[in-house]
Amino acid sequence: MPGLFEPMTLRDLTIKNRIMMSPMCQYSVETRDGRPGEWHYVHYISRAIGGTGLIMMEMTDIHPDGRITDRDLGLWSDEHIPSFRRIVNGCKEYGAAVGIQLAHAGRKAESDSLCPVAPSAVPFSEKFRVPHEMSRDEVEAMVELFVRGAERAVLAGVDTVEIHGAHGYLIHQFISRFSNKRTDEYGEPNKFAAEVIRAVRRNIPAGMPLLMRLSAVEYADGGYDLEETIERALLFREMGVDAFDLSSGGETPSAPAPVRSSSPGYQVPFAEAVRMAVDVPVIAVGRLDDPNVAEMVIRNEQADMVAIGRGMLRNPYWANEAALALGYDPILPRPYARAFGSR
Repeated sequence: MPGLFEPMTLRDLTIKNRIMMSPMCQYSVETRDGRPGEWHYVHYISRAIGGTGLIMMEMTDIHPDGRITDRDLGLWSDEHIPSFRRIVNGCKEYGAAVGIQLAHAGRKAESDSLCPVAPSAVPFSEKFRVPHEMSRDEVEAMVELFVRGAERAVLAGVDTVEIHGAHGYLIHQFISRFSNKRTDEYGEPNKFAAEVIRAVRRNIPAGMPLLMRLSAVEYADGGYDLEETIERALLFREMGVDAFDLSSGGETPSAPAPVRSSSPGYQVPFAEAVRMAVDVPVIAVGRLDDPNVAEMVIRNEQADMVAIGRGMLRNPYWANEAALALGYDPILPRPYARAFGSR
């Protein structure tokens, strides 16, 4: 059985180990025009230097109104491509594969300068504005925006693209009964997501894997459960998703917190259930900062990769520390070899 430091292959992409940097918003775009800057350059490349197998760049929005805040990353313009390409190329110099998570915040867009849109005119909470209910033509145009974002990501040199369908953002809003009250064909919870998947799959290279993040369960009363997610994953796999990144929640601000949300690996059972039922590679997330726990998840075949979030915010060299903890040689570049008793 593979371990945390065995390679993994998805389509034509081979990732050197099974550690993914979880996409974590930095809210640090200085120019407020969506382009990554020096903070993002250092942030991502330092994790590549640290030995991470797959760098998944944070939620990157396909339209200015799709940002959570006006300091979020964006890929709605060709002018953004060079800034992303610089980061992608820098990460690849240290052996990391790189992906970009494409998204639209929908009704969870918070900036006063933005006009939130959603499947239905239902605000996220009383603290959020009532979103504009998208027309059928606007929904179809949104699918094309995801395609254009994916095409720009490819031009920036990424190895993979992840579609963000979780945490109460736009695709999840179409999936969720709490936010989708439509009576037309887009009232069917999987239709919008399915159209995005098919369209993106057609417009990225055949050998490039397509990933998708899903909220495996909703915690509010009346939300969907894991069985529904398994059915959804079966459908989405047939449409071209190569691996699922399984998180949970985000549907409403009033949803109760998971009972054991602070426990290591509390979301791993979601990934394991989807992996078993759908026969598809999965990425486990959620408090996997302990290398021994992360290794156990891979060795026990509960997931094919682990996504490390807070652990990598604390330590850009988390992958190297994990290697040492598990008895491997250090994996940092040669200039740091003297720190480990060698030259």
